[in-house]
Formats: sequence, structure tokens, C-alpha cells
Amino acid sequence: MKQFFAFVKKEFFHIWRDKRTLFILMGIPITQIIIFGFALTNEVKNSKIAVLDYARDNVSQQLIQKIAANKYFQIDKSLYSYQQVEPAFKEGKIKMAIVFPQNFASDLLHGNKAQLQFITDATDPNVATTLVNYMNAIVKDYQTDVNKNTVYPYTIETEIRMMYNPELKGAYSFVPGVMALILMLTCAMMTSIAIVKEKEMGTMEVILVSPLKPFRVILAKAVPYMLLSMINVISILLLSVFVLDVPIRGSLLLLLSESLLFTITSLALGLLISSLTNSQQVAMLFSLLGLFLPTTVFSGYMFPIENMPIPLQIISNIVPAKWYYNIVKAIMIKGLGIAAVWKETLILLAMTIVLFTISIKKFKTRLA
Repeated sequence: MKQFFAFVKKEFFHIWRDKRTLFILMGIPITQIIIFGFALTNEVKNSKIAVLDYARDNVSQQLIQKIAANKYFQIDKSLYSYQQVEPAFKEGKIKMAIVFPQNFASDLLHGNKAQLQFITDATDPNVATTLVNYMNAIVKDYQTDVNKNTVYPYTIETEIRMMYNPELKGAYSFVPGVMALILMLTCAMMTSIAIVKEKEMGTMEVILVSPLKPFRVILAKAVPYMLLSMINVISILLLSVFVLDVPIRGSLLLLLSESLLFTITSLALGLLISSLTNSQQVAMLFSLLGLFLPTTVFSGYMFPIENMPIPLQIISNIVPAKWYYNIVKAIMIKGLGIAAVWKETLILLAMTIVLFTISIKKFKTRLA
């Protein structure tokens, strides 16, 4: 065990002496969270919605059919009480709920005015705002149709409720995304480069002839990056709370535990990259192109996955950042517990086991 800790200590000293590596690990994450939190925005084209129709009359059914016919929406759920609205959002499958009050048709046809409520998941404020705008356009178009043959125009007033993020702050969306991006790149890229560097210098073989088993040698090189990544997580959370005003509504311990699991998954990816490459340049290029693009495109924090073609949606399921992004949003922004993220947690755990198994076996084969 002393030999193992000696290797861990050696790797810490190596990182401390390499100022460029230290800057990548500690400086870039802080810069990214500040720039991304304040500057970036995104758009959405469609989403799944739920309908709560207390009226169940001809007018509400006509409007529901008009919404269903629009290419920007898919009616995923039909609710039967207001108490079902929040659980539907907690499942993470819908982005909006529409509530038709009782006597909707009577209020519109006899009082010339009816109310309609839109409830959106505002953890991504751009998605929420876009959905509300699209829905208002549909309602306005319906009003135009029914007012063609009337003397007194009918008016449908909409009430909007933004869940989880009533102020529509963009940081609520980008903080989880940046956490996934930073952990994936720093862990995978730094781990792969550190091991490939030993290969290039010819020192890996020297290390492997030590009494310490090869698996523990690789683990010793990964531990410092895991600890530094957790420091990054803590710094991001501190910046999020005190600079960007993004609250941590759920369990901090659960959030840190999930971050540690994702960090280990990323380290396993780094080990796999190191086993497939023999130079630092190739390892860095592979990490940037092979991990940066999938993380930004398929995680869901910059581009809604439901807008993509089915084949790309299937591909997104093998990107670890997608599941971690969903976990952070559920815990940090929505305040949910392990019951809401157990599936994502099991998927990340399975990915970690598979990646570690493949990378360690291939690594042993290449160095044998």
C-alpha cells in the first residue's frame, strides 16, 4: 500500500511541476463556467407536452387537435388532475403542460373570454420561452379562425407558469452542461496524455517492472486527476451559487457522489484512449474530437436531443455526458433525489465497468 501511495504522490508532484497541465485542470474550468454561464444561449424547435383538460368540450378538443397537428409538439400524456402535473415534470419526459379550466367553451362562447394555463419546465429557459411563444401562436391562430364569423371577437387569455426557474436564467441550463463538459475533457484528456507520455519517454516499462501490479500503477496515475476533478466540481458549484445565483435544491452529497461516478467514467475513457494511442498529440486530438463534439452535441444542453433524427437520438444514449447532465439538472435544479435518477446512475455505473474492463485489458495486452 505504501508503494501505491508513493506513486500517487509522484503523480501529484508531476502535475504541480507541469504548469501547463495545472492551468488546464484548474484555470480553464473557472473561465468556462463564467463565460458559458453569462454568454451562451440556445433555441428549441419542439418538445413533448401533457394536457390536463377539465373542460372536455368541443372547443378544448378542437384546440388540442390543432396543437397535436403542429409539428413542434407531441402530446405525450393526458392528465386527469392538477396533482399529476408536477410528477409528470419530475419524470423528465415532458417540457410543458396545458391546463384547460372547466367551462372553457362556455366562457369563450358566452363570455367572449376564456383562460388557458401553460406550465413549462424552465430549467432550460430558452426551451421554455420558445415553447410558450409557439403555443401562444397556435392559440392566436385558433382565435383568428373562430373569430371569422363572429360579431364580438373571442379572446383566450393565457397564464404562464415557469417551473424550477421562474426568472428564466440561462445559467440554470449551462451550469450542468459545463460541469459535464469540463469533467469529461479534463479527466479523459489529462489521463490519456499522462499515460501516453510515459509510453513516449519509455518510462512506463520501467514503472511496470516495479513490485506494484500494473493495474495499481494505472490506478495511481488516475487518482490525482480524480481528486483534482472533484475540486473542479466544488469550484463550479461555489461559482454557480455565489456568482451565477444558481441554487442547489437537492442533496449536495448525492450531487457530489454522482459527479464522482461520472469522473470515474471519464477516467475510464481516458485509459481507453491511452491504450489506443502512442503519442500525446494523437491522444489530445482523439480526446478533443472524440469527446468534445459528442459531449456538446449529444448531451442535450446545447441542442435538444428530441429535435434530432432517431438514429442520432440512439447514438446519444452511449454518450456518458447525456446521463450526467440529466442527473445534475434533476438534483441541482429540480431538487429531486435518487428515486428520480437511479436509471441514469445505473447506466453510468455500467458504462464505467465496461470501459474499465476493456481499457485495462487492452492496456495490459499492449504493454505485455
